[in-house]
Amino acid sequence: MTTTGTGPFDIPNIRWFIAFRIFFNSRFYYPVFTILFLDFGLTVAQFSVLNAVWAATIVLAEVPSGAFADVIGRKRLLNFAAGVMIFEIGIISFMPRIDPKVIFAVFLVNRMLSGLAEAAASGADEALAYDSLTRAGMADQWGLVLERLMRYQALGFVVAMTTGAAVYDPKLMGQAADFLGFGIVLTQDITMRFPLYLTFVLALLAFFSTLKMTEVEASPADKETGNLKQTLAMTFAAGAWIVQTPFVFAVMLFGMLFDGVIRMVITLSSQYYRMIEIPESIFGLMGSGVALLGMVIPKIARQIAENRSPVQALFVTALLAGAGLVSMNFFWPWIGLVPALLTFSAMYFTGFFVSFYVNREADSRQRATVLSFKGLSYNISYGVLGILYALVLKLAKAGLDPVADLSSETMENLVFVETFFWFPLFFIAGFMVLGAVCACFFNRFKRQERR
Repeated sequence: MTTTGTGPFDIPNIRWFIAFRIFFNSRFYYPVFTILFLDFGLTVAQFSVLNAVWAATIVLAEVPSGAFADVIGRKRLLNFAAGVMIFEIGIISFMPRIDPKVIFAVFLVNRMLSGLAEAAASGADEALAYDSLTRAGMADQWGLVLERLMRYQALGFVVAMTTGAAVYDPKLMGQAADFLGFGIVLTQDITMRFPLYLTFVLALLAFFSTLKMTEVEASPADKETGNLKQTLAMTFAAGAWIVQTPFVFAVMLFGMLFDGVIRMVITLSSQYYRMIEIPESIFGLMGSGVALLGMVIPKIARQIAENRSPVQALFVTALLAGAGLVSMNFFWPWIGLVPALLTFSAMYFTGFFVSFYVNREADSRQRATVLSFKGLSYNISYGVLGILYALVLKLAKAGLDPVADLSSETMENLVFVETFFWFPLFFIAGFMVLGAVCACFFNRFKRQERR
């Protein structure tokens, strides 16, 4: 691969990597995700099952797909991921409203394919981009690429959140149609597909982006004649390297803790907004506002990563997350937005720092596999925390006064407030335990090196 420019963004693979991430992740149906499924005729229980299937598919496919990318090539796997996205969005975009059992079956296929696409893209795109920088002698510019990527992704998310919610509204779309003189009647059955149609267009653009990428040729010393049988060996080799590399192992462990806790809180953010008396009519704007943090934080994170030690980066992120989680526990009306923003900002720092440090340490030949382990660990952490929190909620509900005449909504709100303290408690305890474990691990490793 040749380059004619002098900066990282003159490398075609870097530009197409950023484009792919934006098109692949900025999905217009996200702001109406739950109600979209319900409007197709699915139940809340079926929606929960479908999400569980999606998460399970990612967990099962995450690491094998990374190793597969290292064996057959990152570009090929990205082509596959984008192609699967086109199919999984297409089947629900153009599916007629028929028998509910058939609809559930189609959505089940959609969730499995969506998880497979997520797993296939995870690690492969980042590995291709980083290796493109390395071949051009600009590996030290990865922080700048991450900064630009996160800023553009934040902008894409804002557009998707606001547009997706707007086109879903039949009343708003009807007014727009009247203003433009179309003279058509738009119902919910029609407009509920608009976010899907727009996402289908993004899927086509994501596929076009992968087609424009070029595989990074390995140097003669790095080339390995391999086939698909190498996938399993690559997986075990990458896993062993992570465990035997104390710094990377520590980064991933802390990444699991930060990502799992904060992502769970983000999942519950609408309930939190309701409890601090934020009107539901501006929840979409809140999501866009949080996304705008991605326009500012990456630059700060890059300055820290490039000029400060990893320990300092860790404590900056931990301070933000800890202070935010503890303060959220007070549920201050409106003012509670401030600690929420602190917590959510820690998520951006976590994503930047983990990617920065892991890519810097990983070998090119197994980079996608290593990054897939990162994705796997994140999803396991998120899933385990979800199960634990569900158990906490169940115990809290069982402990409520059975005599009290509480409505279902009041009970849910009360339990949520009473159990939220488990998030800062789990985070602080987990941080202390990981700190002790990593300290012992580093000391043991140093003693082995002396021998």
